[in-house]
Amino acid sequence: MERYPVIPPADLAARLPAGFRLGAATASYQIEGAVDEGGRGPSIWDTFSHTPGKIMGGDTGDVACDHYHRWEGDVALVADLGLDAYRLSVAWPRIVPTGSGAVNQEGLDFYRRVLSGLRERDVDTVVTLYHWDLPQPLEDAGGWPVRETAERFAEYAGVLARELGDLVGTWTTLNEPWVSAFLGYASGVHAPGRTEPAAALAAAHHLNLGHGLAARAIRAELGDDASVMVTLNHHAIRPADPSSAADVDAARRLDAVGNRIFTGPMLRGAYPQDLFEDTAHVTDWSFVRDGDEALAHVPVSALGINYYTPTIVRGLAEGEEPSSSGGHGEGSATPWVGATGVDFVEPEGERTRMGWLVEPSALSGMLRRLRDDFPGLPLIITENGAAYEDEMSTDEDGGRAVHDLDRTSYYSGHVSAVADAIDDGVDVRAYFAWSLLDNFEWAFGYDRRFGVVHVDFETQERTPKDSALWLRDLARAHRDRR
Repeated sequence: MERYPVIPPADLAARLPAGFRLGAATASYQIEGAVDEGGRGPSIWDTFSHTPGKIMGGDTGDVACDHYHRWEGDVALVADLGLDAYRLSVAWPRIVPTGSGAVNQEGLDFYRRVLSGLRERDVDTVVTLYHWDLPQPLEDAGGWPVRETAERFAEYAGVLARELGDLVGTWTTLNEPWVSAFLGYASGVHAPGRTEPAAALAAAHHLNLGHGLAARAIRAELGDDASVMVTLNHHAIRPADPSSAADVDAARRLDAVGNRIFTGPMLRGAYPQDLFEDTAHVTDWSFVRDGDEALAHVPVSALGINYYTPTIVRGLAEGEEPSSSGGHGEGSATPWVGATGVDFVEPEGERTRMGWLVEPSALSGMLRRLRDDFPGLPLIITENGAAYEDEMSTDEDGGRAVHDLDRTSYYSGHVSAVADAIDDGVDVRAYFAWSLLDNFEWAFGYDRRFGVVHVDFETQERTPKDSALWLRDLARAHRDRR
């Protein structure tokens, strides 16, 4: 398939506002390794990745990118690329090893070193409290389908705010709660690997509640002006045929259980009524207590959006079987609880190694919709990127190089799409590339490389790819315009 043309960094930088931030993102379990060092306790991903048959190639995150021992070099990489900001996550079991109770000072010291290193290099930080690595003891007690997990999450948030708040620019409570709830508890393709649709909906609710309680805990420690947000993988859903009532209703149902199940309580203070109706055959929602929706609803400084590919659907006739496996290449349609009678359409077009359609215009369209749905709410692209087949080569001077034109094209097209949205009046404040490093890509193990920096997992050698050099030039050109 024909790639999107690569836009010269200086030309694209000229379209970005002066205060716009460019960065890269990572997540704790995907890069840190050292799973049994520094007082860290086990997480659901330790358990899941060591369960035979769950991870491609039998891979685990035991070592990953060995960032726990190599953080200084990785922080230097961020600075060398000229990035304004870095988004990282804190491993809950490294701070509170059993999920509640005693706090691990070694874990706090590790993140203080990392955050201090970033501050010394004038790199702003966005810190995610939860990027899926739930302490295993909390899962043993029921996990996110249980209300107590949300309460323990708020306690953990308060600890981080109190101990590290002086070094954090912005807090993100949750990363992609849809994935935590539905891939973890409905389809079972992510940790903890459960296939219980009713539990998935309960998990979604307690993630909403946990967000609200955690945000309140952070501000109780740092004041009402503390910058707090949440990151959603808000699905860019559209009907295959906008003139088909069945396709339009299929898109509505997925929008309810994929998007509005979180934006409703978090941003409006109430679940959408059609969500309750669509999922009545799964649960009676009795786990929602009076006042919960109000607790989930707190003012956020911005909304984080992770975008990779659009979701295109059509409605199925009665008795018709779906023709596809279920969207985004991450399992069956099971995660879309309540969205029965829906088929996922896979149109022709350029695709990444994940099989995901490359469509930058869907990103700008989604940003416009969010602007219209939530006027005045700043937006941040907290993840955007692509996995491709990378080949190591040798430059003329004998150095290592990865000429990843596909990935560079992907970034160019999507940053341009963000600029299109900004031109239309959407308040987008920052863009974070996913990911800084090749890493442990969840159920795909080390078979899918998203990094702008190549990692040799045998030697742990880091090699910036051409996409990293393009982002470096974009960041430099943008900084020169300020």
